[in-house]
Amino acid sequence: MTKNADPTTLDWFGCATFRLRTAGLTIMLDAYIDRMPEADGPRDDDGNHLSAASIKECDWIVVGHSHFDHLWGAETIMANTNATLIASYESVRVMEAAGVPLDRMICVGGGETIDLGSGVTVAVYPSQHSCVWSHAEMDGPGTECLGDLNVLWHERQERFAKLGAYLASLGPDAQAHLAAGATGHSTRGDGGALVFVFETPDGSIFYQDTSGHWQGVLEGLNPDLALIGAAGRASIDGEPIQGSLAQFVARQVELLGPKRVILTHHDNWMPGFSAPTDTGPIRDAVAVADPNVDFMELGYIDATPVLPI
Repeated sequence: MTKNADPTTLDWFGCATFRLRTAGLTIMLDAYIDRMPEADGPRDDDGNHLSAASIKECDWIVVGHSHFDHLWGAETIMANTNATLIASYESVRVMEAAGVPLDRMICVGGGETIDLGSGVTVAVYPSQHSCVWSHAEMDGPGTECLGDLNVLWHERQERFAKLGAYLASLGPDAQAHLAAGATGHSTRGDGGALVFVFETPDGSIFYQDTSGHWQGVLEGLNPDLALIGAAGRASIDGEPIQGSLAQFVARQVELLGPKRVILTHHDNWMPGFSAPTDTGPIRDAVAVADPNVDFMELGYIDATPVLPI
């Protein structure tokens, strides 16, 4: 495999949004960049949050699921660039309603491999969203949560409605943010969460934007770099983890076998709803699962070289 003259880099925009630069391509992983004033995230020289409108160069956008904190912003980036969107059928429906032309979007559901050019491909796999309907107390990534097994769909929907009521109780900044993000949000659910494996001239990258998986899908993928979701009550094969978030990430490391790990979705992206994640317990659990894994923590927009390893 011929390596690039320049290394593959990642810029983190907060939440689960990254800019991947590899083999001369610019690829957005999720598109959520705009933030509430007090939220974590990258800022400009005047101290203001960056916005999706700041992205002027993009070849591809890959989105993991149809919630606003992942999909919102794709319509703006596509209006300002020649990017093509790869996303679920539901995400494509939402973006079409937002005015994005269908001929600039590729619908996927898992099982597809797409040639991105310059020797880069992306393979799509079905995945799981975190258990947002589970209200078990999460005091931190090292806290073990038990129970909520075999909860039927109807009860999950009832519990999820309570989450919606909580969001409606947040302050005016949050309400304005949620209203703006409605252009890039599905009211029909997550649209079917997806994960992706990029093959590049510098190595392979696994990308996940929420804490859930099908174990059988992940086994044997063996990426060089794994971007792993680290927020909320994780889902494994359709049920909430009987354990901690740290154990979930460590289990994924065991399943995937990466050389390097970077977390996603672990900052305070929407105060009042989210909270910054203490990465210490996760780092410790990953070290136990595989002492040879390089656990890398990114700052915002720092063009970190991530491949080759």
